[in-house]
Amino acid sequence: MSERIHLDAGNVLLKPSHRRQLMTWLKRAIRLGAQVGDLVVTLTFQRIGRLYEVRATVHDSAGDFDCRRRDRDWRDALRDVILTLTSRLHSQRLGSM
Repeated sequence: MSERIHLDAGNVLLKPSHRRQLMTWLKRAIRLGAQVGDLVVTLTFQRIGRLYEVRATVHDSAGDFDCRRRDRDWRDALRDVILTLTSRLHSQRLGSM
């Protein structure tokens, strides 16, 4: 089982407590990705004007996909990306059974 998460904060300042919160939100996605196999997640944060853009690029043994969200608050954007990520990993897991 090799799960890797790369975080590119870009021009967004994330405190250590924010990083811990991010890892807590990702627990279910990491567990699903471990069951699919060879999970690599790259999260990219970017501040564009008043908006935050969060991108997730996912590679696992079942395939590759991307998620992107822009929102006024980085937490809302990240939460939506993680929900989408978890849903897609779950469908990939069901498809690989």
